Amino acid sequence: MARRHVRVVGAMLQNDEGRYLITQRPPKASLPLLWEFPGGRVEEGEDDAEALAREIREEMGVDIEVLEQAMHTRHEYPTYDIDFRVFHCRLSDARAPIQHLRVHDHRWVGLDEMSQYRFPDADAKTLAKLLDLDS
Repeated sequence: MARRHVRVVGAMLQNDEGRYLITQRPPKASLPLLWEFPGGRVEEGEDDAEALAREIREEMGVDIEVLEQAMHTRHEYPTYDIDFRVFHCRLSDARAPIQHLRVHDHRWVGLDEMSQYRFPDADAKTLAKLLDLDS
């Protein structure tokens, strides 16, 4: 049986203070209550930017501008593979309130605080690259 391959996009949303938005997965989701860069799956017929903007709108009720790709990584979970692309993004309206439509919680954190949060393995790889921990 062929392994399932999932294409996922994430947003590196940085605010004016240089802090990054991370969100907590819902209690009943896969990988419950772990923290992650907001985003989600790319649906058939979508490009990465469209998918990312849709996911952020559905999860938190805000619009974003998707900028350049920050990084790309792959990760093998026990039953499927993730193709994970992270993009620099900015909120279309910096004053727009973050809603918890499909996320459990959110935080704006500095890179030095990321280690205080538990991330899924694919996100942890991304953080390691951000922090130059994998060099």
